[in-house]
Amino acid sequence: MKLLIVEDEAKLADYLRKGLSEEGYAIDVAANGIDGLHMASHGSYDLIVLDTMLPGIDGFGLLAALRQSKQTPVIMLTARHRIEDRVRGLKTGADDYLVKPFAFSELVARIEVLLRRAAGTAPAPDALVLCLGDLQVDLARRRATRAGQRIDLSAKEFQLLTLLLRRKGEVLSRTEIAEQVWDVNFDYGTNVIDVAVRRLRNKLDLPFERPLLHTVRGMGYMLEDRQP
Repeated sequence: MKLLIVEDEAKLADYLRKGLSEEGYAIDVAANGIDGLHMASHGSYDLIVLDTMLPGIDGFGLLAALRQSKQTPVIMLTARHRIEDRVRGLKTGADDYLVKPFAFSELVARIEVLLRRAAGTAPAPDALVLCLGDLQVDLARRRATRAGQRIDLSAKEFQLLTLLLRRKGEVLSRTEIAEQVWDVNFDYGTNVIDVAVRRLRNKLDLPFERPLLHTVRGMGYMLEDRQP
């Protein structure tokens, strides 16, 4: 699957390129609306991740022009919180919409849903719900529950949990967690990752009988439902 990212913030564009490449997608990046429209119109892409605020042509103008010739699925990204912008994007032809900052795992889930829809495969009702044992994370509602009990999480804790849950059974290093959740290179002189994991574990595991969040010494952390 080949995706096009149209994003003028170089740091975010590189973060998305790296993360989506690790998910198995081939990625092209355009840093402005003019290049983005040319690539989207003349290239063959399965999906486009499109920022609204772009130099040259903004995302709304790019999408309107693209829709004259192509129906490539488009997810729009914006730093704006006004409902008018979301309505405008959807009316222009966007298939989905995310407000910055967003959880990377949520973007991946929404991409998967749109790609299945474009392929003619009806998405399951729980396509945006991640599960492990009695843990459920609703990405659309940004809500986590375990054994039916609501778990109140900060924005970073929610991002950390969804990252671990999407990669359940895999060990994630502190470096990878820092890059995916905090979008920074890991400083081995700090314990920010360990503190964040400790706080998440206190909410996720302590109130319950069986732990899901595990430390793998010398390697990192993982989510796994280890049956007794």
